[in-house]
Amino acid sequence: MLPHPVPQTYIWRGTDDPGRLDAAVAHFEGDRLRAHGTSLTSRYSSSWALTTGKDPATGAGWTTRTLAVAVHGDGWFRSLELRRGADGWSATAAAGGNPGLPAPGIADPQALEQALDCDLGLCPLTNTMPIRRYGLHAGAAKAPELAMAWVEIPSLRVLPSRQSYRGLGNGRVEFRSRGLHAGDGGFSAELTVDRDGIVVDYPGLATLVR
Repeated sequence: MLPHPVPQTYIWRGTDDPGRLDAAVAHFEGDRLRAHGTSLTSRYSSSWALTTGKDPATGAGWTTRTLAVAVHGDGWFRSLELRRGADGWSATAAAGGNPGLPAPGIADPQALEQALDCDLGLCPLTNTMPIRRYGLHAGAAKAPELAMAWVEIPSLRVLPSRQSYRGLGNGRVEFRSRGLHAGDGGFSAELTVDRDGIVVDYPGLATLVR
C-alpha cells in the first residue's frame, strides 16, 4: 500500500468521445478511498462523490459505502445517492425535465445482493476498488467474478453487472464484463494501470492525461 500525504488529482480524456473530460481527486487512506470528480461533455455535465471502506460482514477492503452523482443537461437534471449498508443497497433519486432517459435509481434491489462495488459508467476511477482489493496492480493473477452495482450515465439507472479482472503483470489488467441486457455479448479490454491501481489507459473509453 502506497501512502499519499496529499490528495491525488487525475484527468482523463475520452477516446470514445474526445470532447469528454473526466477529473477526479482521490484520498487513499489504508484500505479505503474517498474521491470526488466531474465529467464534462457536449450533452451534459456530471459530478460525483465516492466513499469506500472495509465491509463489516466480509472484512473486504475497498468496498462501496456511498456514491452520490448529479447530472445536468439542457433543460433536465438527474441525481442519485447510492448507499450500501448492513441491509444491502438503497438509493434516493430525483429527476427533472424530459431527456427521454430511463428513470434513475435501483431497478431491482435483490439483483444487487452480492455486489460489494459500484461501477460508475464512463468513470475510470471506479475500476480501482477491485484492482486494489485483489492486488492486481501489484502482480496478483486473478480476482473472482464480481457483482457490481453499475450506474448508467447519464440516466443514473442502477443495474447489476457481472465483471472479472485478471492481472497480466507490468501494470496490465484484463477486464471483462458480461452483457447487461439480453443479446448483449459483453465487453473486454486490457487496462493499463499505475502503481496505485489507477487506470492510465482504458481502450475505447479514456486515457489519462495528467
